[in-house]
Amino acid sequence: MSNFRGIWIALVTPMRANEIDFAGLEKLVKKLLEEGVAGFVVCGTTGEAAALSKAEQLAVLDAVLAWVEPGRVVMGLSGYNLRELLAFQAEIQRRDIGGLLVPAPCYIRPSQAGIEAFFNTVADAASVPLIVYDIPYRTGVRIERETLRRIVRHPRIAAVKDCSGDSETTMALIQDGHAQVLAGEDVQIFNNLCLGGAGAISASAHVRADLYVRMLQQVDHGDWVAARGTLYQLLPWMKMAFAEPNPAVIKAALQAQDLIADELREPMQACTEATRGKLQDVLDSLGA
Repeated sequence: MSNFRGIWIALVTPMRANEIDFAGLEKLVKKLLEEGVAGFVVCGTTGEAAALSKAEQLAVLDAVLAWVEPGRVVMGLSGYNLRELLAFQAEIQRRDIGGLLVPAPCYIRPSQAGIEAFFNTVADAASVPLIVYDIPYRTGVRIERETLRRIVRHPRIAAVKDCSGDSETTMALIQDGHAQVLAGEDVQIFNNLCLGGAGAISASAHVRADLYVRMLQQVDHGDWVAARGTLYQLLPWMKMAFAEPNPAVIKAALQAQDLIADELREPMQACTEATRGKLQDVLDSLGA
């Protein structure tokens, strides 16, 4: 089984004048590598992939692969036109990458049998490991527990990004052991680790990634009290990071650190002045 253990960054896509800011992207990626992250998920939700053309998505992927070893780069892959999705999957898989992050098809709300068939089809076509992205509040459809338990038995499916909000499903997946379970809701990272999960695919870890990595290491060493302390140090920032639609606050925080601009692609909007006014105090408390 592929090993996705660690803190993975759900990477933003920096923008300037409505174009991808590759210089800003490089600066950001290299900083996060120095802080010890396991790798990057490119062109996921936080990367505003839905607002990028396929050519732009591939350009972001190729740029990150120039700076990061392939096994530490996962590409987002989503859609509800299966023929087009499989064609794009084939194009992505011409590159040497660590895996693909795949949600259930959005909008069309397939049955559980349809969801299972979808993931089996994508997995059958995969030459790299898949991470199932379980995020019902974005796709509009819940992957039921027993459906998910069957899906992850496919030999090409290596992990689940868990945004289900269902702790019993989380525990069942961890106990079954067929796939690694990565927290997709940042406030659940500590719980995930304590239950035996593999880590996280995190958006808020763009800021003070070193503390997220430290929390994982503290749990690994059995230092629960210290890990809990790190969680509570990060918690105000984790909550602030999602005070507005993601990645608005993340980009504002990165701009405050002089890493990238806080520009988003419409219809997404930069975060409000009210949020920005509260943000600096939270960043100061983290030493960010």
